[in-house]
Amino acid sequence: MSERTPSQWEELTAADPRHSTWYVERFRTMAAEGKDIFGEARLVDAMLGRGGRVLDAGCGPGRLGGYLHEAGHVVVGVDVDPVLIAAAEEDYPGPTWLVGDLAELDLPGRGVKADFDVIVCAGNVMTFLAPSTREAVLAGFARHLGPAGRVVVGFGADRGYDFSQFLTDAATAGLAVDLRLSTWDLRPFTDESQFLVAVFSRAGA
Repeated sequence: MSERTPSQWEELTAADPRHSTWYVERFRTMAAEGKDIFGEARLVDAMLGRGGRVLDAGCGPGRLGGYLHEAGHVVVGVDVDPVLIAAAEEDYPGPTWLVGDLAELDLPGRGVKADFDVIVCAGNVMTFLAPSTREAVLAGFARHLGPAGRVVVGFGADRGYDFSQFLTDAATAGLAVDLRLSTWDLRPFTDESQFLVAVFSRAGA
């Protein structure tokens, strides 16, 4: 078996072990101050009927999956960082929170059905992956979709992953782009956009 390639997030937290705790407290503080930390989740909620199955890929401390659970959906969250998963379990009980590498995603192997209505990957997660694993992560998303499922990915420009390369990688991984936006509140994508929210279906679905 080949050695697993650590994500850029893992390299960051190895260099600064306090980073994960800082990240958790950052969102706890924002929530306590009444700031909106759920915008991405509202978009996903609008894509679903009640009781939809959602995979929060790179779920971090659980803000999106927690919101979607409260909205009536069945949520599974996966993140490589056990500190963030522990915070998700504490702050947002209800979803299934799992420590796992998105590049090796195999939820059926862990007793979770691979039939998600939406897979959401927000918070610049794609840019924290090891570059060599990006296609594998996107292919894993395609494998875990239900027949009419969709994948929603959002990340910013100038973070080491060119938008055009990302769309090419997604196509190679078996995902067909349905919609491109420049924000989570549905503003259109242009050549000048500094953020991309892309909605995909499984190719040929």
